[in-house]
Amino acid sequence: MSATAAAPGWRWAPAWVVAFVALWPAPGVAEAVLALGAIAAVLHLLLSRFRGSAALLTGPAWALTSVLFFAYWLPEAISAIDAADRARALREALVDLRYLPFLWLVASAVTGAEGRRRTFGGLAVIVAAWTLDALLQAATGSSLLFAAIDGLKQAISGHGMCTAAEVAALDRLSGVFGPCNLKLGIVLASLSPFALDAAGRRYGRIGWALAAVLVGLAVLLAGSRAAWLSYCLVLAWTGWRLLGIKRLLAVFALGIALLLASALVSPPVAERINRSTAVFVGNAEGVDHALSGRSRIWSAALCMARTHPINGVGARGFREAFPACDTEPGTRAAWGDGPALHAHQVVLEVLSETGGIGLLLWLAGAAMAWRAWRYADAAARDQSRPAMLALAVTVFPLNTHLAAYSTFWGGVLLLLAALYAGSLLGREPA
Repeated sequence: MSATAAAPGWRWAPAWVVAFVALWPAPGVAEAVLALGAIAAVLHLLLSRFRGSAALLTGPAWALTSVLFFAYWLPEAISAIDAADRARALREALVDLRYLPFLWLVASAVTGAEGRRRTFGGLAVIVAAWTLDALLQAATGSSLLFAAIDGLKQAISGHGMCTAAEVAALDRLSGVFGPCNLKLGIVLASLSPFALDAAGRRYGRIGWALAAVLVGLAVLLAGSRAAWLSYCLVLAWTGWRLLGIKRLLAVFALGIALLLASALVSPPVAERINRSTAVFVGNAEGVDHALSGRSRIWSAALCMARTHPINGVGARGFREAFPACDTEPGTRAAWGDGPALHAHQVVLEVLSETGGIGLLLWLAGAAMAWRAWRYADAAARDQSRPAMLALAVTVFPLNTHLAAYSTFWGGVLLLLAALYAGSLLGREPA
């Protein structure tokens, strides 16, 4: 038996995946890594004339990875047929085909036990580094990792990552992503299962608890309420399995105490708590204030779904269609001037931008992912649990979301889907 057949996956794939995630704070460089990874995966298959495909991935992993990609991509392609800017929409759909070979590479990174160890371990290290850097920023006012990235940007292009106005307007912890890209909280929450799983496996309950507190504090200070909910779901799932219900309740009591303490010392945290409690006022204005104006956006999304029920207004066409569906034209919105850019909720985004066809395809992809989990054995479930949980909390429908069809968040969703498929249906148990 050849070495290729004996060792599932591709030995360079874990490094490629970890590098891609580590470079998320530098979007242009991360996109270059993605494109090069896609080309490398295609070349790897062509050089083996696809005979090595069984060594790269198992048949079920190939199938699930591809199905999840097409459940995401086909709605985008179909919605482009009569989009407002048809040429651009079709071009974007064609460009997004680059994700498919990259997802094969991602899935191959975790198909074997050693690849899973390196990939999941690398993601855990990234979460730890970003968390410690964020807490250092909370203590000193400066993120060392962002300062390094900003310095490189200055040296290369002559200007920094963010403008002076964006730096001055910063009202929350931004960490490695910087004051003009406030995604720290939601990214840490989505990737936290890898860190908590690694800490729990290596150091037991104490390690899990320490990691949970440190990551939780960074997520809390980053100020995204969607991230708070996502992280609570991660804590509930991982803590219940490791600690049991009584100890888990103690962890949540500690979390509430940290939240109240943070509100006393951090005005942005206090403002978000006060905004959230406005939902209990009992009128539409209070609900809209609590949702930061999102009820107006969601009403517009439902309007788009009614007027374009088959294939929506086009992926990323929300901003063009918003004025025609705005319930309060001429009134300054809670988010500022200009139209809303996306629906801020994954179900409404899919329904408004890709229509009923898109929603059915997304549901079909979710059903296939659930079916694969249901029929997998206990060992396969255990080895894929961090990726499963990361994907589940990222698309949890009772939350708000970043734009699923944006370059950044779309890449995050597809990466997690490939990690799930590859680790669940990989060849070797951990």
